[in-house]
Amino acid sequence: MEKETKAGGTPVVPVIILSTMDDTHTEDAPLRGPARIQAYLKTLPDQPGVYRMLDAKGDVLYVGKAKSLKKRVASYAKTGGHSERISRMIADTAEMLFVTTASETEALLLESNLIKRLKPRYNVSFRDDKSFPNILLREDHAFPQLLKHRGAKTIKGVYFGPFASAGAVNRTLSALQRAFLLRSCSDSVFESRTRPCLLFQIKRCSAPCVGRVDEAGYKELVDEAETFLSGKSRAVQEELVADMNAASDALDFERAARLRDRLRAISHIQSHQGINPTTFADADVFAAHTQGGETCVQVFFFRAGQNWGNRPFFPRHDRELSTGEVLEAFIGQFYDERTAPALLLLSEEIPERELLGEALSLRAERKVEISVPQRGEKREIVEMALQNAREQLGRRQAENSAQRELLEGVAETFGLETPPKRIEVYDNSHIQGTNALGGMIVAGPDGFEKGEYRKFNIKSTELTPGDDYGMMREVLTRRFARLVKESESDEAKAKWPDLVLIDGGPGQLSVAEAVLEDLGVEDVVLVGISKGPDRDAGREHFYMKGREPFRLDPKSPVLYYLQRLRDEAHRFAIGSHRKKRSKAIGANPLDEIAGVGASRKRALLQHFGSARAVAGASLADLEAVEGVSSALAKKIYDFFHVSG
Repeated sequence: MEKETKAGGTPVVPVIILSTMDDTHTEDAPLRGPARIQAYLKTLPDQPGVYRMLDAKGDVLYVGKAKSLKKRVASYAKTGGHSERISRMIADTAEMLFVTTASETEALLLESNLIKRLKPRYNVSFRDDKSFPNILLREDHAFPQLLKHRGAKTIKGVYFGPFASAGAVNRTLSALQRAFLLRSCSDSVFESRTRPCLLFQIKRCSAPCVGRVDEAGYKELVDEAETFLSGKSRAVQEELVADMNAASDALDFERAARLRDRLRAISHIQSHQGINPTTFADADVFAAHTQGGETCVQVFFFRAGQNWGNRPFFPRHDRELSTGEVLEAFIGQFYDERTAPALLLLSEEIPERELLGEALSLRAERKVEISVPQRGEKREIVEMALQNAREQLGRRQAENSAQRELLEGVAETFGLETPPKRIEVYDNSHIQGTNALGGMIVAGPDGFEKGEYRKFNIKSTELTPGDDYGMMREVLTRRFARLVKESESDEAKAKWPDLVLIDGGPGQLSVAEAVLEDLGVEDVVLVGISKGPDRDAGREHFYMKGREPFRLDPKSPVLYYLQRLRDEAHRFAIGSHRKKRSKAIGANPLDEIAGVGASRKRALLQHFGSARAVAGASLADLEAVEGVSSALAKKIYDFFHVSG
């Protein structure tokens, strides 16, 4: 028995039925396709569940759910009447796995979880980014902090979100600080302040850290912020207007001006929210548009009657699927690790709307309604989202078309048989050999793939400081040795580059060629790019094995594209190097001693003045520091006085 868990924390303990078919499945003639699927029917129950179709290598082709596993699998065992996509899938099937569930609703939840985790070839899937950010108003401090939060909601407080992007949160937070003057500093900074910080000077904080506002006054600001974020913005505005007028009548023009500025900040937030609905408070809007075999799904977030942004998604799917089928699969995966609001508004009817609503309600532990509005404000908002989806898909397809033309030009320039699907560009960065590292960026048909970028800390202790050739050798050896080692897996195959660009001339290229030759790699095209005379852009020389060095037309779009790739690799390597250098500069040897935490480190530095003075201190002096025991003093002393 295998235990699977659906997202949301509710366990599903299904029965797994594995049929190995030892009587028919032999090494000489392994069963595949309809015959293989037919062999499972005699053991399958007439119950709800989830099935997985696997190819001969064990890779998952498709994950599906069924009200009756027996009936659904029987439909695949038929030899005719299938679409081209389903026929290909059936023909590739060499094995199946089955999971029974208590209901079709639980089967749908488990199906969404498995699709998102396994990303099968024939299912709709999409790249799910990090969790959406929220605004957190903490409740575990006398003077609550207002901050951006992403991830598990473990901190005690009130969460407002989700917001579509970090940018949307940052803009809203900035305006909220001006409107409600709540602190954004950490507790340690708050407790250590002796005078107001710059935020107080620019009227973005009320400075509770130094008593410029008492606890009762600060609580009023917190209550106003919470009321505003809960959707009662008009009540907050009316109260502020009344206070401003009262201050003005009392000739307290300074207070009236402060209240006026806060009102402007609130208006600024509202002006950037676009449409704010009046017929519902909390809802997610899904609008899908399909064209040319691609689909864009625009998701708008509305909470407390406010528009908190939108984000486009481009799920991968077969061209044969309808927009409704794509949208249904997308929504199931979208809420695999998220809780749905009370209302979902869709632009398209989906095949199993009621079942999906039941599944989302089960996960959220409350009623979730899925609606396809036909008129009124809700329909207007859905139409707005749909227009965004059309425009976003049009822009993406135009960009992809231009990208395809560039990649075709790259293939022609470097003699590739087909446009490259994955280009890797390598560059090194160091200062006189210190904090050396190598950077790798990746580009392809969808542009820069920043999730695939990698940095390589140079580990070799035998390299001469500043040895660029040795650094390049180490980086490429580590990268391609791993690819060769994992070459049998589908993931490694997908990450095998068609073209590798090296920032450098003939020397760097010869090093790269030697590394690939030693590893037995023959199907990767290597190109070196060196800057032209006086490092002028547009006069780059290109180096390839078996060809004389050459240059491209200074006005060539392909040259501009290759320059962008080279510059992006340089930017990434330099940025990573700077972070590493900054970390090294800020490093303290006391951090490396077990048992020396923040408080003891602070006590040691306050007592001796510097880490160097700690290193030179005697054992007796160390024992004299408050909070440092004899055992810890001995450990610190031994750390700095290693015997020969």
